[in-house]
Amino acid sequence: MPRKPRETFEQRKRRAAAVFRRLKAAYPEARCALDHSSPLELLVATILSAQCTDARVNLVTPQLFAKYKTAADYARSPRGQLEREIRSTGFFNAKARSIRAACAAIAAEHGGRVPDTMEALLPLPGVGRKTANVVLGNAFGKDEGFVVDTHVGRLSRRLGFTRQTDPVKIELDLNALVPKGRRTLGAHLLIFHGRRICAARKPLCGECPVHPLCPKIGV
Repeated sequence: MPRKPRETFEQRKRRAAAVFRRLKAAYPEARCALDHSSPLELLVATILSAQCTDARVNLVTPQLFAKYKTAADYARSPRGQLEREIRSTGFFNAKARSIRAACAAIAAEHGGRVPDTMEALLPLPGVGRKTANVVLGNAFGKDEGFVVDTHVGRLSRRLGFTRQTDPVKIELDLNALVPKGRRTLGAHLLIFHGRRICAARKPLCGECPVHPLCPKIGV
C-alpha cells in the first residue's frame, strides 16, 4: 500500500482552521469556566485550579472573593486562615503561599492592580504561562497565546497539531497554527471538547464533530 504523503505545515494550518470552525459550531457556549468578576479574582481562581476541578474552585471562591477585596487583603491574611478556606481545592499550603506572595508583589510593585502583560505577570510567584494566558485572554481580552492544560495538550497531540509534551513547546506549535485573536477561544473549545467527547481513554469518536479531520493519533 502506498504511503500517505506527509502533511505540510500549510495543510496542517488549514486543517486546524477547519477543526476550530467545527468546534465553535459545536460549542457556542465555550468560555472560561472559572467564575470571576475582576483580574484579581481570576488570578486567584486560576492558581486554585491547579490539580483541581473548576467546579470545585467555583464552590470555594464566592466566600473568598466576598472576604478578600484587594491584593493587599490576600497578602495580609493570617497564616493558617487562607489555608483553611481553600483546603478543599488540594495542595492548599502551596497555593496559599503562591496567592500571598503573588498578591504581595502586586500590591508592592503594581499599585494593587494585576498587571496586563506577559512580561509583568510571569515574575509573580505561582504564575506560569498557563495562568498568565488565562488572565490575559479572559480578564484583559489580550489574546497572547494558548492556555495549555491537560485537555489542550492531549487533544493537540491527538489531532496531530504537535508532537510535544512540554506545555511551552505545545503552545508554540499551536500559536504557529492559530492566529492572535482566536487563541483564547481555541483553548476553551479544546477544553470543552476534551471534557465532553475526546476523553483520554475512551474518546467518543462516533459523536465527534471533527472526526473526519482527526488523525486519531494514539487512539
